Parts: sequence; structure tokens; C-alpha cells
Amino acid sequence: MDTRTIRRTSVTLPALNEPGLYLSNVTSLEGGRGRLAEFHYADADLRDLDLADTHLIDGRITGLKAQRTRLEKLRVDSVEFTSCDLASLQWTDSKLSRAVFRDCKLMGATLKDVTLDNVLFDNCKIDYSTFTRLRAAGPVIFSKCTLRETTFTAADLGAALIDDCDLRLTEFDGGKYRGLDLRDNDLSQLRGLASLKQIVIDQAQKLQLAEALTADLDVTFGEDLDDK
Repeated sequence: MDTRTIRRTSVTLPALNEPGLYLSNVTSLEGGRGRLAEFHYADADLRDLDLADTHLIDGRITGLKAQRTRLEKLRVDSVEFTSCDLASLQWTDSKLSRAVFRDCKLMGATLKDVTLDNVLFDNCKIDYSTFTRLRAAGPVIFSKCTLRETTFTAADLGAALIDDCDLRLTEFDGGKYRGLDLRDNDLSQLRGLASLKQIVIDQAQKLQLAEALTADLDVTFGEDLDDK
């Protein structure tokens, strides 16, 4: 199987090029009896996308645009999302395994009680989003993504790696982050540093964390008072 590896973290990618696997073009993601397998769903432009109690297996979703997206109790196994724009995304009570989001826009998304296992976000825009009780049950990689003003609340990201991402005003509000690899990012504008115990960083990032902590604590410097 193909993998994506950054430092010590390896994500197993969807197995869509296996011999004998043929992806059929479909016009809807609602499969029979709540199951859709070996499919290619492309270039749909929807006002609303609502999926619940559905299992997506071995598929590609390409160029999907939706003005409002609601996904609930969705199981995703070995699926690629490429160049999708899912506005007002609400995704709850779901599990994703061997999934890839590549060049996708998920801005302002709300994910709640979603479990990730071998999931890659590559060059995605995820700004202004809220992730509540997001759990990395297996390796998860965010690579070259923008996560500006995104909030992780009570998340479990110990098996995750965030690499070369825009983390301006990204906030961590409670949760478990032991082992979260934050190397190769600018950490100077992170928020909620008290939650980030036992993360992995480089020596050079200590000054960035100090700058972030100064802002997080709303510190006043004595020199500024003396000048008044």
C-alpha cells in the first residue's frame, strides 16, 4: 500500500489502484442500503449535501462543491477527496480510515465526535473551523494547510503531525496532545498553550512558544509602563 511519511509519522493512503478494482461513475453519494463502494463522484455543484448513516468504501470524490454540507454517522474507508469545496460543513459522529483530503476548502467547518485513523489533509484551507472531541485513533497528518483561527476543543491528537501549516491564532482548548509533532511550523501565534503538554518541537521553536505565551497571558512589560 502507498503511504505518506513525514518524519516519524506515516499515513496509509487509500488503496484505489489495486489490480481488479474498477471505480464506477455515480451521480449520488447515497448508495443502496446505506453503502456505496468502488465509485467515482465528480464535479457536482450542490446547494445542499446531506448524508447520514452511510458507508463510503473505495472511492474518489473530485471537484465537489456544496453551499451547505451536513454529514452524520458517516463511515469512510479508503476514499480520496480532491479539490472539494464544502461550505458550512457540519460533520458529526463519524469515523474516517485511510482517507485523503487534497486541495480542499473546508473553511468554517464544524467537526464534532469524529475519529480519524490514517488520514491526510494535504494543502487544504481549514481556517475558522471548530474541531470538538476530534480523535486521532491512528496517524493523522496536516501538511501545508491553513488552520488560521481554528479551534481544537477537547481533542485527542497524540498520533497527529502538523507540518508546514499556517497556525496564526490557532487555539487548543483542553484535550490530549502528548506526542503531537509541531515541528516545521511557526508557533508564535498559537493560543491555549497550557493544553499543549508533552508535544514535540525543535529547539529553535522555543522562542516562538515564548512569544505565543506572552500574548496568551496578555503580559504587560515593565518597560512599557515606565515610558508612560
